[in-house]
Amino acid sequence: MPRATRSAIGPRRLHPGAWWLWALGLGAAASRTTNPLLLLLIVAVAGYVVAVRRSTEPWARSYGTFLKLALVVLGIRLVFTVLLGSAVGGTHVVLTLPQLPLPDWAQGVRIGGRVTLEALLFSLYQSLRLATLLICVGAANSLASPSRLLRTLPGALYEAGVAAVVAMTFAPNLVADVQRVRTARRLRGRSDKGIKALLSVGLPVLESALERSVSLAAAMDSRGFGRTADVPPRIARTTGALTLLGLLGVCVACYGLLSADGGGWAFPVLLLGLLAAGAGLALGGRRSLRTRYRPDPWAWREWSVAGSGAAVAGLLILLSLRDPAGFNPTVVPPSWPTLPVLPALAVLLGLLPAFVAPSPAPSSLPPRQP
Repeated sequence: MPRATRSAIGPRRLHPGAWWLWALGLGAAASRTTNPLLLLLIVAVAGYVVAVRRSTEPWARSYGTFLKLALVVLGIRLVFTVLLGSAVGGTHVVLTLPQLPLPDWAQGVRIGGRVTLEALLFSLYQSLRLATLLICVGAANSLASPSRLLRTLPGALYEAGVAAVVAMTFAPNLVADVQRVRTARRLRGRSDKGIKALLSVGLPVLESALERSVSLAAAMDSRGFGRTADVPPRIARTTGALTLLGLLGVCVACYGLLSADGGGWAFPVLLLGLLAAGAGLALGGRRSLRTRYRPDPWAWREWSVAGSGAAVAGLLILLSLRDPAGFNPTVVPPSWPTLPVLPALAVLLGLLPAFVAPSPAPSSLPPRQP
């Protein structure tokens, strides 16, 4: 599309696929380590990029929700470790709880008892890695527009993409509706706290969600959603086989890349899986009759953002094979984690989108009235 046309319709926006590739790269890097210093550095990088490049759209406010969800996951794992124990033993007893006697058939399970420092550290490191993965997904969800991401999907995945986009946008829209209704109650002098206020807020929120669903269904029906072209059965079967085998190959290769013994065979399997999946999606796209209005360009900014995430993931995978101890500090005996220099510099490459991505566009919604 010509540059003048893009500037005429508003500020330049980054391709949503670039944001997701960047976030997935940070998530892949986080999956290679349990070092809390590296994980917190990844969280800081993702948070800084979100802070400087997040727009003011309703779906962009979901990052705080993912942060709270990550803290909840962290707390639940630690509470379970305290109450139910852990498979990791230890000699540094932090506290001792009254232990509930269990029958003989429940051997190996305990409720209460000794809580060791080693078990707490192991649970903290493992849950912090999961929390970091959730934060990376939240960063992508708050930076990439779900509707624009749907437009970039191949025709073969359009139906599944609609379901995924509706699922991803439900939570942010629900949070925005709750905040809007609570603000309206406060402006009218009513309380927004307590069970009674919660019940009175629920009805308008559900009504708004129902109205959005009906409007979405009407818009999809008016645009001929679901209309497909006739293709020969042989091509349809070939498309399904290529897509299924390709996606299975990609999943197996990703598992091999993340494991310690898959460095030799995982990369060729990944290439073959991507080729097979790409061919299947290209053939499946022949069934779709839809067109794209003003497609999002993929220029050097998109390559830079996606490449920074891929660089972080690739460098941390290679460095973790060379120095496993720095990426996974020991908990038995407990040791103070250290921040390895080269992996930390590699994680800092994830800050590149904060400088090369275009500034966030203003919200398309009218400002709130005080």
